[in-house]
Amino acid sequence: MIAFSTAIEALRLANRMLCWKSYDWRLASSDGNPVTASNGVEVSVNTSLTDERRMLAGRERPDMVFVCSGINVENFTDKSLLGWVREEHKRGVAVGGLCTGAYVLASAGLLSGRRCAIHWENLPGFQEKFPKADVYADLFEVDGNVWTCAGGTAALDMMLSLIAEDHDDNLINAICEQALTDRVRGPHDRQRLPLRARLGVQNVRILSIIEMMEANLSEPLTLLDIAEYAGLSRRQIERLFRQNMGRSPARYYLEIRLDRARHLLLQSSLPVIEVAVACGFVSASHFSKCYRELYGRSPQQERNERQDEAA
Repeated sequence: MIAFSTAIEALRLANRMLCWKSYDWRLASSDGNPVTASNGVEVSVNTSLTDERRMLAGRERPDMVFVCSGINVENFTDKSLLGWVREEHKRGVAVGGLCTGAYVLASAGLLSGRRCAIHWENLPGFQEKFPKADVYADLFEVDGNVWTCAGGTAALDMMLSLIAEDHDDNLINAICEQALTDRVRGPHDRQRLPLRARLGVQNVRILSIIEMMEANLSEPLTLLDIAEYAGLSRRQIERLFRQNMGRSPARYYLEIRLDRARHLLLQSSLPVIEVAVACGFVSASHFSKCYRELYGRSPQQERNERQDEAA
């Protein structure tokens, strides 16, 4: 809902500041019926895919189409919508994805070899599912006539970038003032809070080590490797982690690998053994043991519970 509403509001505010209708939009669903967002709000629409296919050949043909999706997008199976998105793109209509919409565009075969952005939470599963897509944890990406954003308020930044192609900075500044945002973020601004804010840690050496850990999940580094990189002794690193993180460096490293594994289990159909390997575990049994100790259930139970909820 955040990505959906901010994308539309950017266009509405542009029209209001210009005092004329530079942008027009309509909402479509697969069958023309209202759609319920994940927060329970029901959104009415103007057209169905059948209507949109008919309008594609006439004067009401759109200049651009955005697909908006949210949680559980990996279970999306509407072949009719995928076919419609491909048809729009083939006819020269620009296409875009809001929030996890990049997953839908990739499923339609439109992101192979293209730069794209998706929410950081969906990034691990997306990378495994669509290895040919050039995906980044950016706020938004524009590759030719394909636009994708990570969702949330990043939709506002992407739409402001789109509006900026048609109008000057005065309009962008006016929209920002109306929306009470103090700046337009660039496409490569970070999605997540900086580690310093996210973890509540100020020690620069700890933050540097954690960044290195997060960059090496599939092939974990040894504590000796980490010590050499940080220019510290193993004992110093152990002491720093226990003082700042409340656990040993080995334990912290294990937890972030298991967190990555959990995202893959919930957002991909990879076999458990492949999830284990992707997160640096040498065997499925060791992976399952560690996973159960942290989350209180096995990797397969985790996946089964999510599938039951989706059903």
